[in-house]
Amino acid sequence: AVNQGVSLSEQFMYTVSDRSLANYPVHCFAVLETEVDLLTGQYQILRADILEDVGESVSPFVDIGQIEGAFVMGLGYFHSEEIIYDKEDGRLLTNRTWTYWPPGAQDIPIDFRITMRRNAPNPNFVLRSKATGEPPLCLSVTLQHALKMAIRSARGDAGLPEEWFDLGATLHL
Repeated sequence: AVNQGVSLSEQFMYTVSDRSLANYPVHCFAVLETEVDLLTGQYQILRADILEDVGESVSPFVDIGQIEGAFVMGLGYFHSEEIIYDKEDGRLLTNRTWTYWPPGAQDIPIDFRITMRRNAPNPNFVLRSKATGEPPLCLSVTLQHALKMAIRSARGDAGLPEEWFDLGATLHL
């Protein structure tokens, strides 16, 4: 292609005035199976199942990577990362992995299953596809719900009353 002067790249710029590209919904959901050590607070995601409507996937392996990556990024966002600034001078205190705690290998589900909805082309976007990198980040909040259900179950098994308890927005277990 280079020798013949043929460009193999493609570019596209979305503009608000381009009404041929309408907003579109992206439907996805996640189901998690977790295990919690009630003495230490440590947890493990045993299995994660994610189903996402990706439209007509241009590259399934890339889409799977986007879905997994966004989900794990969200796990960090909701469960371990915390940005802390010095109250005196505004300096960022959590500027290293030792203090910021992004997700590590131990945070990734042991059994991680991604399913993409089939035969659901999106007529209003490029190559009938849909976004895959952003929606799964929102699904990461399911870990908080799964942990809360596990703790609620353990409290019931121990004969404790069912009552509200707050895990907070960012968990540091």
